[in-house]
Amino acid sequence: MPSFSRRDLFCLAGKSAVLGTFMAPLSHNALAAAAAVSRPYKINKLIHGVAYYPELWPDADVDADIAEMQSLGINLVRMAEFAWSTMETTPGDYDFRLFKTVMDKMHAAGIDVVLCTPTATPPAWLTHNHPERCHRNAKGTVMSHGARQHASYEHPAVREACFSIIRRMSHELGRHPALIGWQLDNEMKAHLAEDFSDAAIANWRKWLQQRFGTIEALNEAWGTHIWSQHYNNFDQVPAPVTTPFLHNASLITAYKLFCRENVADFMLAQRNVIREFSDLPITHNDNPAFNIHHERSMQALDFAAYDAYPTAEQWSTLVFRSDLYRAAIPGRPFWLMETSVAHNGWLGNHQPIHPEGFLAAEASLIYALGGEGFCYWLWRQQRSGAELPHSAVKSAWNAPSIGYHEVKKVSEAKQQLEPTLLSSTLITPEVAVTYSDHARAMFETEPLDKRAGFPNRYRGIIEMWHKQLLDAGLHREARFEGASLDGLKLLITPAMPYVSEAFLIRAEAFMQRGGIWIAGPVTGTRGKEHTVPVEAGLGLLEKMAGVSTQYVLPLTDTKAQGELLGVESELSGWCAAVKAKAGTSIVGTITKGRATGLAFATERPIGKGKLVMLGAQPHGDNSDAMLNRLIRHYAQQAGVKMRFDVPEGIVIVPRKSSQGKLLWIVLNMLNESKTVSLPGGATDMLSGQTLGPSTLLSPYARLIVNTNQEA
Repeated sequence: MPSFSRRDLFCLAGKSAVLGTFMAPLSHNALAAAAAVSRPYKINKLIHGVAYYPELWPDADVDADIAEMQSLGINLVRMAEFAWSTMETTPGDYDFRLFKTVMDKMHAAGIDVVLCTPTATPPAWLTHNHPERCHRNAKGTVMSHGARQHASYEHPAVREACFSIIRRMSHELGRHPALIGWQLDNEMKAHLAEDFSDAAIANWRKWLQQRFGTIEALNEAWGTHIWSQHYNNFDQVPAPVTTPFLHNASLITAYKLFCRENVADFMLAQRNVIREFSDLPITHNDNPAFNIHHERSMQALDFAAYDAYPTAEQWSTLVFRSDLYRAAIPGRPFWLMETSVAHNGWLGNHQPIHPEGFLAAEASLIYALGGEGFCYWLWRQQRSGAELPHSAVKSAWNAPSIGYHEVKKVSEAKQQLEPTLLSSTLITPEVAVTYSDHARAMFETEPLDKRAGFPNRYRGIIEMWHKQLLDAGLHREARFEGASLDGLKLLITPAMPYVSEAFLIRAEAFMQRGGIWIAGPVTGTRGKEHTVPVEAGLGLLEKMAGVSTQYVLPLTDTKAQGELLGVESELSGWCAAVKAKAGTSIVGTITKGRATGLAFATERPIGKGKLVMLGAQPHGDNSDAMLNRLIRHYAQQAGVKMRFDVPEGIVIVPRKSSQGKLLWIVLNMLNESKTVSLPGGATDMLSGQTLGPSTLLSPYARLIVNTNQEA
């Protein structure tokens, strides 16, 4: 049986001095993962929380707010992320009495508190008359005080002020009995891309020197003799500000990585300050859209959390983000830190209102998928600011909102699910899709498929593949590029232009154990420094796949077609058209187009498993059929057990009871009834009644099923 040894891998890497010198680190989140494993965690209760802003409303309202929270089943408030000017009105003038008083009252009422570091909204005194302390975009525009995230975290004065308020805050409040955790900043870099301030550019050059060591190494890696871009020293290397045409791809991608890694490192520095006075768990309300290095940021966190404001039609994004952040720090549950009770909104925009019942379905989904916390933004509608149209539990005039009774339904769903969820464990998925921060930066520099209807962002591509797994009824998750592959049987890695030596080593071990790895379109077509590989068309991946790349060509708008595992479909995007070497089988052939007769999909046995190379993206009316055939075929070959035949809109979450039985949490995420097939002998865990072979679920309904089978 053909195989690919680690000796082969290192020999191939050795052919390129650049690749050999600048290997990707094994895992940016290894520290976080190790910490989680060393501190086993069991959920003792489900969190039903809300963002609360006592600095905006009369002190006299707090007692009534607390009483109403208790009546709604809210057991946690999150505070202080925008309150820096309340806690430090002038430099060094600290006052935390308001928050201490509110925390005293919350504790007396049995409501827990998460405190946020307030660094997303620095006070006016920090940046007034100090434009050098502000974020500057690529066009040279300096961000002004008045919204949030306007300060440059690269400037030493800003960092000093941030660490000072965090240090005093954690000293004064970090051991309060109401406090159960911390949130770093708020939606880090939600509104901003790269920082081009003078402080950032100075740090950029330090980052380059640390990364490359010598300017000669940078010149070689980036191929800077093109267009006379050759540099004599690091001070000459520009940031990718506006130019007549385009910068070098290597420079653009590197600057994105620099900015995002530094933000993650700033989060770690915040964590270290908190740790001077508090050992409580730390998180951050992340989102795949934010411009940070998501995997690296997990080093700063004890558990992952995210924000999401989907409409009812966008419910599948909740599944994707839950699957991503659940896997981000193994062994720790995630939280949905912010969602709207009825609709999202800000000046000039608002979303459609949720249908009745959707909010409880959303919460049930989060809890079932391993979430510990489900929290709203916000308690009371803003009376001022930029988010006036946003829904809240209470109106600005302090009356129940349109979503108020939906919050009650969430509390009822939580009470119904909690006994089962606390006494069972989520079964680890056997299928995963790879998410790469490096690949994201590359796609933003060089979008490799611009056809109509194709996702225009990297996260959209990964979410598209994740949705294929969801629609196929597979229990799945999304794992970062540096994550362990333990427990998996099928791994899909789409759209990862650079495949590092470290990733290939882990993938090879995964396949040796019997795993099947599908390397999707575009994977392997670029080098680490965003250059085109010169040793082979697919770089390090090519030898492992046992193919010879003939062309890498765009098929978009060419009407190219292919056949894969008996399914025909139009093909699009950038295609690796290959010939198979000895020991490699062709499973997909281009049947129409410039590369007719060449393969676009192959498989090669490696150990007990195999590597499947998919070199083109199915497109058009039959694309889902082709992808579904591909996924189901290799899921079956890999021996994936947790696969369910479900209609659209139904999510089944498998869990293992304390007695070792297989439980299903069945959720209808649509505003229409759906019929679900159930295993024979299954019982309803709430009523104890035996269920038939099929059950009709009403809109947004849930069902807790004991299959009476061994998990």
